[in-house]
Amino acid sequence: MKLVINYMENLNFMFSNFYFKFAVVLVAIFGAGCDQEADSLSGSQINMGVLIPAGPFIMGSNKTDDANKQKEYGLVKPLFLDEHPEQQVNLPDFYIDKYEVINSAYKQFIESTQYREPFEWSQNGYNLVMKRLKVTDLESLRWIVSEYFKVDHDTRRLNKTQLLALISESWSLKDRMPVTGVSWQDANAYCIWRGKRLPTEMEWEKAARGEKGLEFPWGNKWDTGLTNVGDDVDWEGGIAPVGSYPQNKSPYGVYDMAGNVWEWVSDWYKPYPGSKHQSKDFGETNKVIRGGGGGIGHYSLSYFFRSSMRGYALPNQKNGDVGFRCASS
Repeated sequence: MKLVINYMENLNFMFSNFYFKFAVVLVAIFGAGCDQEADSLSGSQINMGVLIPAGPFIMGSNKTDDANKQKEYGLVKPLFLDEHPEQQVNLPDFYIDKYEVINSAYKQFIESTQYREPFEWSQNGYNLVMKRLKVTDLESLRWIVSEYFKVDHDTRRLNKTQLLALISESWSLKDRMPVTGVSWQDANAYCIWRGKRLPTEMEWEKAARGEKGLEFPWGNKWDTGLTNVGDDVDWEGGIAPVGSYPQNKSPYGVYDMAGNVWEWVSDWYKPYPGSKHQSKDFGETNKVIRGGGGGIGHYSLSYFFRSSMRGYALPNQKNGDVGFRCASS
């Protein structure tokens, strides 16, 4: 995946005819929900807002690419320059979600509003409906589990009860995953539905760095073991359930603000006040994304997970490692 960072350039979903063919076959049993309750992070927990108190914080940085890492890694976007200048910013108090929005919460939004679902759900079985699966014949159910759930079992030897149990197990894990494959518009619509909004770029950075302007949510020392940088084989697709890294927590107790998935914020990608850096990508074309994602393809290069680092993407773009969280005043 090329990281500019408009790293999502031309990343429209590319799926083979195979998947589209069988999506049509399964249309009769797909729906907006799977009648599943989220695992340990559901309801009031996932909607919990953390209070970020009023006051100043350090935003941006004055760092420069003295080691010429841009050239070493073949990056198009200059390192650090769009973070200039480092400055003290005062904000009123606000609330920000403790965790990124998870699939089960986003599914409630879809069920309530009939809003479009992430396309990936039609490819991984997350939008199937249990009551319809229960009346599906055994051979079709075996095929569904084999093709959509990718289980490590010989489905030819499993009965209906065992197959449905595997589906439920898969759903339980997906329930706790951060919702991805959503555009800025999708994220904004969800937050409005919840009576909230997307955080501003300033709010997001304060929630991640604290008042002292930490380099990473947990401190100033980079440690690949504290967050999901995408090279952990335990996580399918490089994405982990929210809260999987207990130490990946900001000074205010906000989780997963470095790694795992990028996060949409409300702002257009523009220069900071006082910045001398110029970019053709500045303006009201791209929206800012923050936090670094597990699927960025640069492994544990710490630059991409710094709390002051600014990514950006077109607001209608969708990608498998970009999600969001909500905020409120």
